[in-house]
Amino acid sequence: MQRSGAADDALSDERIAETLLLLVAGRAPGRSICPSEVARALTPDWRPLMPRVRDVARQLAREGRVAVTQGGAVRDPEADLRGPIRIAHPPGSASGSI
Repeated sequence: MQRSGAADDALSDERIAETLLLLVAGRAPGRSICPSEVARALTPDWRPLMPRVRDVARQLAREGRVAVTQGGAVRDPEADLRGPIRIAHPPGSASGSI
């Protein structure tokens, strides 16, 4: 999943995914995180990292490891996701573990 030429290339997509999953795991079922929480946890200059965090979240949603939501509704990771999103436990995760 590593990309070259993107902002903060020293941060691999795997590290972004690991941080994202840890933050989601720390939330109670039914609660979510903002992608900016992931970016802020990884670098002080977090804004350029946001597109990659969103891309990683979409990939994890495709794998069924998280859910991407907008307006409280789970969205298809293949949909055109413009505007704010949230990242949560996948639907049906009873224990809240990822």
